[in-house]
Parts: sequence; structure tokens; C-alpha cells
Amino acid sequence: MKTLAELQAIRDKARAQIGIREEDKDAVRVLVGMATCGIAAGARPVLNAFVEEVAKRNMTEKVAVTQTGCIGICQYEPVVEVLVPGQEKVTYVKMTPEKAVRVVNDHLVNGNVVTEFTIGANS
Repeated sequence: MKTLAELQAIRDKARAQIGIREEDKDAVRVLVGMATCGIAAGARPVLNAFVEEVAKRNMTEKVAVTQTGCIGICQYEPVVEVLVPGQEKVTYVKMTPEKAVRVVNDHLVNGNVVTEFTIGANS
């Protein structure tokens, strides 16, 4: 990036992508806690696993995988929240890339919450 125009183009592209996500009220949202505690506990590979698995299954139009700041339960990091419109939020804890693949398959594809990975099963 060498010019202000290039920076503005990048900003406009990012805003357009964010706008699309905000307008789609039917999209499933997967939020990965990426505060310092989450990153230290291994959240980056978990985020990457969700992004790759959702893309591999051609679900990017229906599922938005994003990062968020501190979710507030550091002892359970990496933490992932899944928000499906019309349903209760599901909080997955102590996530790994392998668990992320299973959550995509069982929860996002088939609609079955992986209860053994949730905060209720781990507290």
C-alpha cells in the first residue's frame, strides 16, 4: 500500500463486507474469542479451522466466522459462541481445531449441538 487511495479502497471493501453480514439476519454467526487470553490458549488455530471447514463445505454465504474480543471466561479459552437466528446462543469452551471441525459438521451442518464441548458440560 503506497497511496491514500489504496488505503481507502481497502477500507471501502472491508465496509462492504461488514455491511453484507449485518444485513443478513438469517446468517449463522460463529464468534471466536481472540483477546490475549484466547490467543495464548490457542484460539488462532481454532479460528482458522472454522474458516477452512466452513469454506470447504461452501457455507460462507450462510455462516459468518468472525473474531471478537474477550468473552469473559478466560479459564475456558479458547471460547467460541455460535449464534443461530431464533435459537439460544451456544458457548463452546476449551476448543481445538479438531473440535471445531466437529462443531461445523454436527452443529452447523446437522443442527445438533455438541453438548460435551459446551460450557455447561465443562463447568
